[in-house]
Amino acid sequence: MPPPSPTPQELLERLKEVKYPGFSRDIVSFGLVKDIQVGAGGVTVELATTSAKEDVVDEIRRQVEAIVGTASGLPVRVEVERTQPPGPTPGTPRGRQPIPGVRHVVAVASGKGGVGKSTVAVNLACALVARGLRVGLLDADVYGPSVPTMLGLDTPPEVRPDRRIVPVEKFGLRAISMGLFLGERTPVIWRGPMVTKLVTEFFRNVEWGELDYLILDLPPGTGDAQLTVAQQVALAGGVIVTTPQDVALLDVKRGITMFQQVDAPVLGVVENMSYHVCSGCGHRAEIFGHGGGEAMARALGVPFLGEIALVPAIRRQSDAGVPIVVAEPTGALARPFHDLAGAVDAQVTERAAGVHTH
Repeated sequence: MPPPSPTPQELLERLKEVKYPGFSRDIVSFGLVKDIQVGAGGVTVELATTSAKEDVVDEIRRQVEAIVGTASGLPVRVEVERTQPPGPTPGTPRGRQPIPGVRHVVAVASGKGGVGKSTVAVNLACALVARGLRVGLLDADVYGPSVPTMLGLDTPPEVRPDRRIVPVEKFGLRAISMGLFLGERTPVIWRGPMVTKLVTEFFRNVEWGELDYLILDLPPGTGDAQLTVAQQVALAGGVIVTTPQDVALLDVKRGITMFQQVDAPVLGVVENMSYHVCSGCGHRAEIFGHGGGEAMARALGVPFLGEIALVPAIRRQSDAGVPIVVAEPTGALARPFHDLAGAVDAQVTERAAGVHTH
């Protein structure tokens, strides 16, 4: 007597092994699996995806057929429905839409948490303001929003009668964050579709005005917010933040792959906590090793955007709500962030003018 066929729920569990190409999340978490039907003649899996890339769809289809076929021992048919990415209103054209009034969108990402990504994003935004540019900062890290703390923001944004959200202004920046709508100790435990809806709201329903740059502070790793960005917004480029430890450098490759998967230029790699400077004597100690970020960037063919010291003053200023670039604009600790802003602005401007040949 043949073994009983697996149930749709059992097959759904197995499909959690299928990662969305270029991301660490699986297709079940992303909500791509619409239905699974098991019958005597075989298994039918219905998928819904917003991706227009045939190679992405083919790779998902191949993996689903392999895993379900092995688990069930039955013929497998995979049906794929192309769906519209979430947008502000019905009838929005497919593809990445510009944000009205925003010239360039730059994402700051990291392969994992704990590398100081938000510190880099906030100080980069402030350094761009110091260059005379109009800058917005969108804290897309909805699970651990830290931008309000780093900018010293504690009042919720204004929501106009037409439900448009007015960003909060501080240090010449226009900023928005989920943290401005929550109490300080409110846990954020949401499912993927809710995150997608929120990030969409921040792109489409915030009155950003005229901006030269909108800096996105993405959540660490790869997940719903990144996929939403990829589906909806044309990125001028991505900046990847890492630390010198070898294990962190493995995440750089994942970050670069993520941006390449969504056709966004990788503007380069920043090595944070690169070295320690003694506050007493000024001695530089490379406690985590040195040069790994630059070597990795060179090996992967992307620019190296500089090193940022592991100095208590940078963290203290972030915790106090006054970023180091604002607190000590001409100081040595702010210099790497000004250099980073210059490198990002130069690359984005060149690419926009068609000068870049990479």
